Amino acid sequence: MTTTAQGVSDAEIDELERAARHRTHRFRTWLARRHPVIRIAYRVLIALLGAVVIVIGLIIVPLPGPGWLIVFGGLAILATEFAWAKRLARWLRRQLAKAWAWWRRSRARRREAKSARQRP
Repeated sequence: MTTTAQGVSDAEIDELERAARHRTHRFRTWLARRHPVIRIAYRVLIALLGAVVIVIGLIIVPLPGPGWLIVFGGLAILATEFAWAKRLARWLRRQLAKAWAWWRRSRARRREAKSARQRP
């Protein structure tokens, strides 16, 4: 079992994802069984919405503000319908947790080095 820098295990992340899937499962099941044409339109709409949000986020990245957060939000929108986006989001989440843990360790080492230099 892998644990992220925040102490959240993959099992806990999986449980949160299962709960989110359960909330939308009934609607998707109804849509797929009763209205397959609308289901295709729904998937296209989700793809377009996710792509637009990602593009807006990438445009905003160089500006001050939450550019990357918007990009990840667009990826989350895509992940509601597409397995490849879900896998990519999970991989990015793990990479971000590793980077965050590295940054915290690095910051702690710098503080220790600075306090060691200030001691007489």
